[in-house]
Amino acid sequence: MRTIDRYILREIAVPFVLGLAVFTFILLIARILKLVEMVISRGVPLLDVLRLFSYILPAFLEVTVPMALLLAVLVAFGRLSSDSEIVALKSSGVSLYQLMRPAAIFAVAVYVVALGLSLYARPWGNGLLRNGLYEIAKTRASAGIKEKVFTDDFAGLVIYVDHIEPPGNTLRGILISDSRDPLQRNTVFAKIGILVPNEPHHVLTLRLIEGSIHAFYPKDQSYHRTDFSIYDIALDLNTALAKLRPRERDASELTAGELRAAIAQKHAAGQPAFAESVELQRKFSIPFACLAFTAVGIPLGIRPSRSVRSRGFTLSLALIFTYYLLLTLGEGLGARGVLNAGLAMWLPNILLSVLAVILLARSAQETSITRISLFGDLVRALRGRLASRATLRSP
Repeated sequence: MRTIDRYILREIAVPFVLGLAVFTFILLIARILKLVEMVISRGVPLLDVLRLFSYILPAFLEVTVPMALLLAVLVAFGRLSSDSEIVALKSSGVSLYQLMRPAAIFAVAVYVVALGLSLYARPWGNGLLRNGLYEIAKTRASAGIKEKVFTDDFAGLVIYVDHIEPPGNTLRGILISDSRDPLQRNTVFAKIGILVPNEPHHVLTLRLIEGSIHAFYPKDQSYHRTDFSIYDIALDLNTALAKLRPRERDASELTAGELRAAIAQKHAAGQPAFAESVELQRKFSIPFACLAFTAVGIPLGIRPSRSVRSRGFTLSLALIFTYYLLLTLGEGLGARGVLNAGLAMWLPNILLSVLAVILLARSAQETSITRISLFGDLVRALRGRLASRATLRSP
């Protein structure tokens, strides 16, 4: 590898790492606050919270890696341009496309990493996050119900338990105030209650045995009593701990192969597979943004500017905002079947690629014009010297 290539790679690598850290931290702030709240108010162990944080990280890195690469290319080539190093390199015979080579190598390496995050790390993290949240919620739900204490951790429910048998799944002497339905208010009494986890659907059920339901209807001021032998109440773990993912596996938790199988299965059943098709295209379109951002960032970066860092940051934010706005819009249209999934998810990349081709062509044209003007200046200087010598020789 040439010295120039190593030099440009080093110029890109430093702002890339810094940009990746900044962008990831900014996007993670809201999640970090929620995780801290889980430790402080819910008593979740710090180690479990850090484990959840590691599951969340791949989904954010998938988005922030292309953003950081765009910022790095703009800052690196902007710095080279502002210090006139681009002009010096071009004057030495280094073309624009030769300057692009190290940036292209770096972009391809980052693209491979982003593709791995999208295809494997993000589905892995989302699946483990869903399972981890459920396990913590289930544990905290059973631990949150205490003897002779009114518990209001569940939406619309206030639970009182007279006695809890070890290890904590069997309850005795239960009183429940149920106000989940605004049209009626239920008071439930039961001798025995059992906490029954439903692992496949990630639901925690409180199964009541031998009791009665006393229902009061405010609208007509009526009262009804119902005796039961078994009565199940689903505990809302979303309110008990944090917002959980849907009970069924989300498309973002599936790998590319699983998505193709799900799409084929739905098509065979005559059902649309819009969400799965959009997610499958998303796994490849977002990593490709690394290459498109690099192609756009080089011609924008080499334009001379005094404030390199602020200009690079502003340009990167504008491009990133436009790109992800179009991506979100396309994702929504594709999920509803308004647009074809491929077109919806690849349209931002297509527009970026077209813009990159136009900017690169203009930059190359400016380079050729500059070389022609330099050659013209040399010819005129040479003619001037020859004319002066001829004047001196004449009598």
